[in-house]
Amino acid sequence: MPSSGDTLYFSYTCKMNLIITGANGFLGQHLTAFFAGKGFTVMGVSRGQRRIPEKINIIYQESELTSVSNVSNLRNLFENFQPAVIIHTAAMSKPDECDALKEQCLLNNVKATGHLVQFAKELQAHFIQISTDFIFGENGPHAEEAIPNPLNFYGQSKLMAEELVMDSGLPFTIIRPVFIYGKLWEGMRPSFLHWVKQNLEQGKKIKVVTDQVRTPTYVEDICRGIETVVQKKITGKYHLAGKDSLSPYQMALTVAEVLRLNQSLIEPVTADTFPETVIRAKKSGLLIHKAQKELGYEPVSFKEGVRLTFDR
Repeated sequence: MPSSGDTLYFSYTCKMNLIITGANGFLGQHLTAFFAGKGFTVMGVSRGQRRIPEKINIIYQESELTSVSNVSNLRNLFENFQPAVIIHTAAMSKPDECDALKEQCLLNNVKATGHLVQFAKELQAHFIQISTDFIFGENGPHAEEAIPNPLNFYGQSKLMAEELVMDSGLPFTIIRPVFIYGKLWEGMRPSFLHWVKQNLEQGKKIKVVTDQVRTPTYVEDICRGIETVVQKKITGKYHLAGKDSLSPYQMALTVAEVLRLNQSLIEPVTADTFPETVIRAKKSGLLIHKAQKELGYEPVSFKEGVRLTFDR
């Protein structure tokens, strides 16, 4: 197997070559592990040194997708590897940062997507764009064909990226998840669920909002849904989210219930308790009927997802 950074020699013994961008991120790491375990030849492309466990049998390429000077190197990388599928998870995804650093947000979320779309066109690869429920506004959960109405700059940038992909002429699939959670391993940042667990185990009180609603998504469900898209070469827009509409407060209570921690430490508050510089939808989330019907997508309940996350 090539060492990290090797762009010259690749194995073509598996059924399909697949590139995953943002491979060091939470979803990226889970996808690389999932598809490598399914026998795909996977290249993970991401900023910085590899954070993916070495036991996961992939090729890792450190690369900066936003660098104009790096475009020709990236093109050579893609041409050498000849991916049949590109799964683009890399993004600047914190709404506050996107609002404060708009040019950087556009560079990461739009311009980088444009480079990758061009490479995919040259290779005629299937392009899978990971988007977000933030392209919509209030009155969720939303169906795939609901009219976009992003409430903040992050949502606007992701909608712009979607439009680039849809106008490319490529075989494409746009996947929209919500509030992704799941198992952590070394090299991953703690999630909301793990923050709840850590604080309750230490006997600390936490304040969690009751007036925001999401459809939290177990990460393995997304991986399985994307596998169906890849295997069957399915194109279009699909919502791969959870089936339960919950507030963060309800999520925290469920974590405490599953882990048998003290629920009385969780204080219900409204979003006004935590003033923010950006607008977020109070009632968001995504409908999954289309994915259930066309992909056979059947996500676990949130409670079961919590059990799986913490091996309970």
